[in-house]
Amino acid sequence: MAQVYRETTTEPVETVRTEPVAAEPATAVAPVDRGSEHGMTVAARVIYLLGGILIALLAIRFLLSLLGANRGNGFADFIYSASHPFVSPFFGLFNYTEQFGRSRFEFETLIAILVYALVVALLTRLATIGSRRPDAA
Repeated sequence: MAQVYRETTTEPVETVRTEPVAAEPATAVAPVDRGSEHGMTVAARVIYLLGGILIALLAIRFLLSLLGANRGNGFADFIYSASHPFVSPFFGLFNYTEQFGRSRFEFETLIAILVYALVVALLTRLATIGSRRPDAA
C-alpha cells in the first residue's frame, strides 16, 4: 500500500470562493466603430482638403509677389492667374496697383488667407454640427 505524505507549511493557504456570483446588470455599450476615431465626417475632410489647397495657392502667390517673380515665367503666371479670382475681392482695401516682376508685400493676399481660413473652419463646424462624435463638438 502506498503511503501519502502531507506537507505542512507555515504560509497561509488561499481559499477559492466557490459560491455563485450575482451577475451585474448589463449596460448598453455602443459598438466601437474604428472608422469614426478620427472625429471628422467625409464632408469635413473634403472641406479641409479644398481649403488647404486654396490657402497653399494663396501662400505661394504671396511668396512669389514678395520675391518679385516675373509673370513671364509659366509657373508664376499660372499661380497669379489661378489665385486672382480669390484675391480680387480684397484688392480695394489698400489701393492695389498690379505690379509683376517687382517685389511687393501683398497685404490683400494675407487678408484673403485669413478670411478663407476662417471660412474653412466655419464650414467644417457646420458639416460636423449633427455628428455624435466627441471630437466633432
